[in-house]
Amino acid sequence: MIGRRTFITLFGGAAAGWPVAARAQKPGEARRIGVLMNGVATDKLRQSYLAAFVQELHRLGWTEGENLLLGIRWSAGDLGLARTYAAQLIGLMPDLILAASTLNLTAVQQATSTVPIVFTAVSDPVAQGFVANVTHLGGNLTGFSNAEFSMGGKWVDVLKEAVPGLARVAVMFNPEASPQAQFNMPSIEAAASLGVQSTAVPVHAAADIEPALAGIARQPNSGLILPTDSFTRLHQKLIADLAVRYRLPSISGYDDFPSDGGLLAYSSNLDLTHQYRQAAGYADRILKGAKPGDLPVQFTDRFTLSINLKTAKALGLTVPPTLLARADEVIE
Repeated sequence: MIGRRTFITLFGGAAAGWPVAARAQKPGEARRIGVLMNGVATDKLRQSYLAAFVQELHRLGWTEGENLLLGIRWSAGDLGLARTYAAQLIGLMPDLILAASTLNLTAVQQATSTVPIVFTAVSDPVAQGFVANVTHLGGNLTGFSNAEFSMGGKWVDVLKEAVPGLARVAVMFNPEASPQAQFNMPSIEAAASLGVQSTAVPVHAAADIEPALAGIARQPNSGLILPTDSFTRLHQKLIADLAVRYRLPSISGYDDFPSDGGLLAYSSNLDLTHQYRQAAGYADRILKGAKPGDLPVQFTDRFTLSINLKTAKALGLTVPPTLLARADEVIE
């Protein structure tokens, strides 16, 4: 295990550059990894992901302050911050960068075409154009995907099954924070074409959320779809509460949405903690000479359905037994 002093350095002392203790190392003694995390540094869940990455590196023989230097930034789902921090990390001349999420990968890829990049939690990197295919990548990046865009159709199907009278769905996301969300629209529109209208509802700031939901609720028999989006994830509890207030049945691509009071979640059955450990394994191989383009992108092919029956009752819904029978998690 890594000691407490090291974690203080990793998580709180890397704002300006490499940790102070690490900068005292002689040139060539340590390898450098820049880390661009999504969310904010106070997010305990994302801190646990970062901890898993660092702990696995330690298990593989990399110790911060000895043979490893870490520079860490948190983009908070903000494209401007992501670009600023990506440029800062590249300026530190790292041997490798870990980029968490599509937003951060986009910013890092725009900042360098040569520094090796390992990404995590990026939806369908082929469809987004990050890589040409998943087995013979070439280039300077590889990593781990958390979803495919065809899931959009499943969100419509599940929401329609829970709410038979559903006539329209609003798809809410922040296009700056999560540019990948737009790629869900074709499968959503295709699934919704049989009797359900679909509309994209972009939001850009927290103040936009309630007016957007109020506007959706003015149309009868409406539902809400929340694709994977770092911005709406940060405000997930607020959205879940407001969706109940405005009587909007909702479904999310994040499995913990029902735990925050949302109605439904259909998500990749993905242990992100494990994914960050796998990312550390790729980082280890690259630092030891492997080329990123020779390491295949890895996907998940398992999915989870979660239902909050308390929320269903608050919305006046009776969840069909057939849907309950397929649920992996039911919150009562």
